[in-house]
Amino acid sequence: MKAEIISIGDEILIGQVMNTNAGWLAEQVNLIGISVVRITTIGDNKEEIIGSLDDAGKRADLILITGGLGPTRDDITKQTLCEYFDSELKFNKQAFRDIEKLFEGRGWQMNEKNKKQAELPANAVPLTNKNGTAPGMWFDQDGKIIVSMPGVPFEMKPMITNQVIPKLSEKLQTDTLYHKTVLTQGMGESWISDKIEDWEDKLPQNIKLAYLPQPGMVRLRLSATGQNKKELEKQVNEEIEKLKNIIPDLIFGYNNDSLEEVVGKHLRNNQATVATAESCTGGYIAHLITSISGSSDYYPGSVVSYSNEIKIKELGVSEDDLEKHGAVSEAVVRQMAEGVMKKFGTDYAISTSGIAGPTGGTDEKPVGTTWIAVCSKEKTIAKKFSFGNNRGRNIRVTALQAMNMLRKMIIKN
Repeated sequence: MKAEIISIGDEILIGQVMNTNAGWLAEQVNLIGISVVRITTIGDNKEEIIGSLDDAGKRADLILITGGLGPTRDDITKQTLCEYFDSELKFNKQAFRDIEKLFEGRGWQMNEKNKKQAELPANAVPLTNKNGTAPGMWFDQDGKIIVSMPGVPFEMKPMITNQVIPKLSEKLQTDTLYHKTVLTQGMGESWISDKIEDWEDKLPQNIKLAYLPQPGMVRLRLSATGQNKKELEKQVNEEIEKLKNIIPDLIFGYNNDSLEEVVGKHLRNNQATVATAESCTGGYIAHLITSISGSSDYYPGSVVSYSNEIKIKELGVSEDDLEKHGAVSEAVVRQMAEGVMKKFGTDYAISTSGIAGPTGGTDEKPVGTTWIAVCSKEKTIAKKFSFGNNRGRNIRVTALQAMNMLRKMIIKN
């Protein structure tokens, strides 16, 4: 079965709101074996809605629509669908009771516009909205399924999960699709491809591999198709075990894991602590670490030593080494890590110093030149990297590289 997603909303087209609904919807229907062939974004315009439905009907068996179901004049989706399906609006008692219950539960007063939300096309099957006033609508028309839902994510997502997906699964006979994503850090897409080429060539025919690179990491998604989900899960995990033997140092997690979450678990499991001394990353590593709930158990704090003066005064970096080697050097980054570990009395420390750009580079140290150090009470490891000339990317990649260096040190210890 093929699906198309139509996102309606002027606010999306002008960039005021990010269209996160479409990607999430595509993932949900893909998990039950439905392929998404196109995602379209259009404005709150009757002609655009009708034209998009006509076009989608030529390509897809399932059309998922989000947006334009509110009570105000600019929300025209319901009226347009009524016209498109040659139907008429009819007061739906169950939809009205749902809206009434919602208002009573929140202590709100219902007005006429809210009551009109219970008017639905006569040929639509209502979908309950427990988090808002706009019911969803399910149409079966000429062998096609068209589902219209609110654009507000916390209203749309439960509707999909609890009503649309179960109805589709009941109606369709599709193969089961199982995904598992391997998360890697420390090597680029093409380098990983070369290292795992033989393994990739020997994958079973029903398992497909996709490379999904992003700044600082590469995700490897394995997608398996078949009839039995447990068997597919077992099959994919067996292939991942083979992969772990090829690139063990690169793999840090799976699916929705984050490096900061993984590192936090390692620290907590080992009853260990870490401090950070950041120059070029400007506190970004501290931000990642503290984004995890409970990180105060293993993270006492940071020194953002952006100036040489702070490096000297707060971290004990040698003024002579700064003059001789510069702030972006092995000698300095080692002293930063060891200094912050001593200052906070932690088991581990991370330090970064680099030229994030786009200015500040020299022939000897071009933009992107970065030194990272991690240390424990037993040893300090420092490495030099060249990350390019995009400032935001450099900060992100440096932070992830530093976190992964710490992860590997903890594991080896």
